Amino acid sequence: MPSKAWQNGSTRQWRRIRGEVLVRDGWRCQLRLEGCTTRATQVHHTVGKGVTGDSPEHLVAACEACNQAVGDPTKQDPPPKQATRW
Repeated sequence: MPSKAWQNGSTRQWRRIRGEVLVRDGWRCQLRLEGCTTRATQVHHTVGKGVTGDSPEHLVAACEACNQAVGDPTKQDPPPKQATRW
């Protein structure tokens, strides 16, 4: 199921950046999780698009399986809890 972010399609700028990242990473998945196909067809935002936008230094090539497994990187860790006792 496609994300809501893509309901209007991608932009020309995103397609250019995506292509540059895939070429830079040699069309090889950089995430390499269990079930990885190694052939990158997608680009993963390592920090979260809402944080860094589409900045290439925060993008890596990823296979579909790894990109779907990781999901949104901003939602991976639970929010920090303040320590009340040492």
